[in-house]
Amino acid sequence: MRIGLIFLLIINIFASDLTLEIVKEVGNEPKVAVENSSSQVDPKIDRKFFKLLLGDLKVTSHFNVEENMNLANYDDPVNSAKYKNVAYLLRYELFYDDLGDLNAKAFLYDLKTGKKVIEKIYKISDRARYPFLAHKIVYDLSRALGFDDVEFLKSFVVFAKYISPKKSNIVVSDYTLTYQKSVVSGGLNIFPKWADREQRSFYYTDMNGIKPTLYKVDIYKGTKSKVLSSEGMLVCSDVSEDGEKLLLTMAPDFQPDIYLYNLKNGTLKRLTTYKGIDVNGNFTQNDTKLVFVSDRLGYPNIFMKKIDGYGVQRLIYHGRNNSSCTTYKDYVAYSSRETNNAFGKNTFNIYLASTKSDFIRRLTANGVNIFPRFSNDGETLLYIKEFKNQSGLGVIRLKYNKSYIYPLYVGKIQSIDW
Repeated sequence: MRIGLIFLLIINIFASDLTLEIVKEVGNEPKVAVENSSSQVDPKIDRKFFKLLLGDLKVTSHFNVEENMNLANYDDPVNSAKYKNVAYLLRYELFYDDLGDLNAKAFLYDLKTGKKVIEKIYKISDRARYPFLAHKIVYDLSRALGFDDVEFLKSFVVFAKYISPKKSNIVVSDYTLTYQKSVVSGGLNIFPKWADREQRSFYYTDMNGIKPTLYKVDIYKGTKSKVLSSEGMLVCSDVSEDGEKLLLTMAPDFQPDIYLYNLKNGTLKRLTTYKGIDVNGNFTQNDTKLVFVSDRLGYPNIFMKKIDGYGVQRLIYHGRNNSSCTTYKDYVAYSSRETNNAFGKNTFNIYLASTKSDFIRRLTANGVNIFPRFSNDGETLLYIKEFKNQSGLGVIRLKYNKSYIYPLYVGKIQSIDW
């Protein structure tokens, strides 16, 4: 029973200078219009693809996006006179090739200079993955214009999706949840964590046997291998930069602590020894330190210690129920419970802090916002947004101070990584 409560606690309490540099100019982004030249594809895909392109252009925070769907033949000359006060025109066409693969060709046209900035053809064999064609187009044109990197558009998201009591699948999706594929199913499967920056494989906890078991899944080979098992509980919360070490929350003696697992030699090192709850370990400061959640103050809060040291430092002095920590270099994002309602929903907001200063910035305003995760470049934050009986993914563009929500219509998100 105690271990079950700890798992619930993990879900709920986890449940340039990023803190200072915010782009303050509003409305100065170049305006972009979109023309659709598609005529051969499924009308549903056609409509969704257009909306995905608009959404991607908006979430980059680099453009002022014209909402209208304009139609034109792909090879026709651009009618510049049609687009007053518009800086760029994106024209694209979806079509199937002789092998039945879905293709997209697209170009970005500079309406001021009358020249194409970029033109490329994209191809995908699995038609269900068409959202990634849209994401790749916007990624490439943003890069061609010299804007800040938006690699997160192309990234896979892996998450655990509750289907019914004691049943949770591991799903791989795009950040908008338009594309979803269950890669692990059957029973209770939770806490997925990418094993590498290339997103070829991930770890997850299987709760279906006598002991919780950590597995590694290669999504390209379709293989699964056992890493280790433990009494009580077992969660992989972070992976070192070189991919050779894991931070695990384990409770072999019904005492949850953070452990360091070396994949090369199979050694396990206990990093915390507090007689309470220590969970959700994250590497920080070039993998030399550990940021984690502990109840050693009588309530969940964020602490830090050296991987090879003993002293523990309190990291956050704001709030009395802080959790869901994630790290990027010297920064920590965490979820903080800000109400104490015993009979209804509480408010959880996400904050950004530095491990080297006391500056704190609030990132969300209301509702239930939990389980934040940094993108690889640290410029974007993904988190779980809960509303009524639904959940979804929230995306925060840190530098631009903008956020977006993508709902999950079936099931409920338990934990995420990207």
